[in-house]
Amino acid sequence: MNQTGKKAISIILKFSVLILAAVFITHKLNDNSNLRDFQMLTAKLQSWQVYSAMTVLFILMLLNWFLESLKWKYLVDRVERISLWKSIESVFCGLTWAIFTPNRIGEYGGRIFFLSPRKRVFGAIAMGVGAVGQMVITNVLGSFAILWFIWRFTDASTWVLYALFFLTTIFSLFFLLFYFNIRLLIGLLTSISFLKRFKKFIMVLARYNKRDLIVVFNYSLARFAVFTTQYCVVILLLIPEIPFFSMVMMILILFFIQSALPSLDLLDVGVRAMTATYFFSFITHHEVAIMASTACIWLVNLIIPAILGSVFVFKLNFFGTARN
Repeated sequence: MNQTGKKAISIILKFSVLILAAVFITHKLNDNSNLRDFQMLTAKLQSWQVYSAMTVLFILMLLNWFLESLKWKYLVDRVERISLWKSIESVFCGLTWAIFTPNRIGEYGGRIFFLSPRKRVFGAIAMGVGAVGQMVITNVLGSFAILWFIWRFTDASTWVLYALFFLTTIFSLFFLLFYFNIRLLIGLLTSISFLKRFKKFIMVLARYNKRDLIVVFNYSLARFAVFTTQYCVVILLLIPEIPFFSMVMMILILFFIQSALPSLDLLDVGVRAMTATYFFSFITHHEVAIMASTACIWLVNLIIPAILGSVFVFKLNFFGTARN
């Protein structure tokens, strides 16, 4: 294919991404009763409280994705050196792709197309390392939060609780040991016959030593703290009397359950709302406020970044040609 043909296809693909994202976002925003509930509830509060909370949420959103950009740059530098700004562009562009693809798989495409063609598969594996780090934190903290929930809100016997504590500890140690020994996957994956042909790509895992994995883990932990804080801010805005520790535990459970469910970013607000409503009903009767809170976080953390990321879609480099 000549350069003119590649350029034409590239432009069509970019506009397709933008149109799909715009259609999905517009449809979901126009059909979101939880966001309308949030507007109704905040209308009863003083303006300075609402503006202050929303400002904090927006700043934390930027911090969250800035930390992810730092993590992505750190990971991908083992594959191909990129600038921090290019990392930021690719992260936000990935969010635009993720908004209409199942399980956020489009986020991979949005990022790796900022790399040179020969480095893209390596980049996808590098991104996977970061995703595993985030998953480990979510699963470890979430599993202990569920253990607390069982202890606090069920009639489980002492022996059952001890057994669950033991299983939770083993579960958590497995994830931690797996992550910090991720190089062991090389031997495991290359022992599978149909994966042997991809050995040169899988070998990228060998480029991450313990120190690298600790750095990535710390970035993931910082991000986890940021979006946990976001939930705390908006829930306390609407339900100031809610018990703080119990609220945090429920947020951890929400993250854990959500990470285990396949979803589409745009439908994710419904999954979050239903999950949050069930678990938070044990500590508050303000179900509408909880659903409104999850919708607000969904808007700030996913929809707004996806809109911002649309600016960078035109910088995607599908064929490895010169930048437009």
